[in-house]
Amino acid sequence: MKQMKGLDDVKNFEVSKDRKIYSASHEEILNCATTDIYFLRTLDILEEMDLDNTVVTAEIFPRKPGILAGIEEVKNILKGKDIEIWALDEGEEFDLKETVIRIKGPYREFAAYETAILGILASSSGWATAAREVKEACGERDFLCFGARHVHPSVAPVMERAAVVGGATGASCILAAKLLNIDPSGTLPHAAMLIAGDTLRIAEVYDRVMPKSHKRTVLIDTFKDEVEESLRIAELLGENLYAIRVDTPSERGGVTPGLIRELRSKLDMAGYTHVKIFVSGGLKPERIKMLSEAGADSFGVGSYISSASPIDMTMDIKEVEGKAVAKRGRLPGLVENPKLNPVKL
Repeated sequence: MKQMKGLDDVKNFEVSKDRKIYSASHEEILNCATTDIYFLRTLDILEEMDLDNTVVTAEIFPRKPGILAGIEEVKNILKGKDIEIWALDEGEEFDLKETVIRIKGPYREFAAYETAILGILASSSGWATAAREVKEACGERDFLCFGARHVHPSVAPVMERAAVVGGATGASCILAAKLLNIDPSGTLPHAAMLIAGDTLRIAEVYDRVMPKSHKRTVLIDTFKDEVEESLRIAELLGENLYAIRVDTPSERGGVTPGLIRELRSKLDMAGYTHVKIFVSGGLKPERIKMLSEAGADSFGVGSYISSASPIDMTMDIKEVEGKAVAKRGRLPGLVENPKLNPVKL
């Protein structure tokens, strides 16, 4: 598929009738099939006026503060174009209406990518910002992103990668982890225990088949009281047990600070001071702070990150052929930002 450059290309674009998944492929994004139609209509009109090659400078700014993520994808989309780019580094904080990206070059070189660029930055920065809030609540403690099940699979790796940019220690989504050059992280689901009928049976085989380097973490709230199950597992695995995972459902009151304090105390009293407590299940920053103070060592966070609202991004043309311009309500000319760095495409 060639890059769409005008309305004739839209007419000739056909979607396969046996398409199985509705998400856009990499090729469709790069060839502008996900752009808003009015950009291609604009390019047709500007070409008719011999203005499509006009050199402009455009700036992208956010509608609220946050953490920038998605810039690597933006760079890949614009690679090979006859343009110059300046941007904040990925993972850097930005403020309301701060210029996060500046693009200079012939308008036709990047016009049709505005929709994709803004969408990438909006979603990725929203997820990264939520992850940073979790990181601040965790302090020195680690947390993993468990959010893949809450979003469409086509964006799951994007979301979990953004979470790591924002501060997550790891990701459970295999593709996200591979893109980050790290190992996927995770424990075992309740399904394993339910099928086996006993957490102890699963723990024994889990310990036996996993490589020595694997940090054995066992879910302990499926059948029995969390403290009782933790002590049974700790006795079975001994020094091999790295952590127990507590995921008590909301139907039973969820994971409470009182439960964590009791777990920590009774594990220590039984001599299992090396066993860490990993907590998951509907966690938000305020609960993480309380559970940390109670003795939790690390966390698995899903929906708080995956459900984060995108941070709206706007692209404005601020110069046309070197002359300062702006739509009504905005100030003409560039909005300087010393944090912008030249981007090599």
